[in-house]
Amino acid sequence: MRTTNGRGGLFSGTGLIVAGLTATLIALIFPIWSYADRSGTGVSVLNASTVTTQYGPLSGLDREFITKVRLAGLWELPAGQQAQTKGTTEAVRTAGDHLIEGHTFLDARVRNVAARLSLPLPNQPTDQQRAWLDRLTAAQGEEYDREFANILRLAHGKVFSVVAQVRATTRNSLVRDLADDANTTVLDHIKVLEATGLVDYDAIARDAASASAPPITNSPAPPGPLIDPGSPIPVTPSPTPPPPATSSPRYTLPPAANGPADG
Repeated sequence: MRTTNGRGGLFSGTGLIVAGLTATLIALIFPIWSYADRSGTGVSVLNASTVTTQYGPLSGLDREFITKVRLAGLWELPAGQQAQTKGTTEAVRTAGDHLIEGHTFLDARVRNVAARLSLPLPNQPTDQQRAWLDRLTAAQGEEYDREFANILRLAHGKVFSVVAQVRATTRNSLVRDLADDANTTVLDHIKVLEATGLVDYDAIARDAASASAPPITNSPAPPGPLIDPGSPIPVTPSPTPPPPATSSPRYTLPPAANGPADG
């Protein structure tokens, strides 16, 4: 009897060990299987949101980038015009001049790219961008100078990383050229904003450290033969009086990158 019970206990113990090892193996395998099978992750997202164009694959990130370039001009160009009249220092007014030049140039580029890819573009800035403009409108004097330099520098710093990601990963030649031009323009704006001497780098570092991943802008729907993207309204400066004789020379951005020919 003792021998039989001993064997039964032995088999029971072995069964528990085998069951435990099996459960552990399943637990290790299941997350890998379930993650790889989930839609909305990794390569599946890229493939699901990418469409074919004559200029190369166009991803969801590509379309988001095109939208962001357009949105940037819708509020940064008016902010630049405002800085020319409200800025109390020559450096702030010069930064405003660069914003006008840069986004007039980029807006023409992005409208051309969107038209060739049959993508619609927004004609109004986002709620956050309108809130930034409202803050600038309410500020006066030296407070305005600080708000202008820091709001615009923070915004440009965030978009700079997006431009780099798109430039590094896009497979679309039109988007690649637009990213080149955006990179040149955004870096120029960062430099002239920092040249005001008013940028709070500690605040920028704290914001970068505490911010979660930026929300993804709803990108335009994939292009297709039946889509009419409409005609986005050009972003252009409103008429202003000629600058005083002591004003600094106007900055001219480099020409657009050479894109592929139509057809």
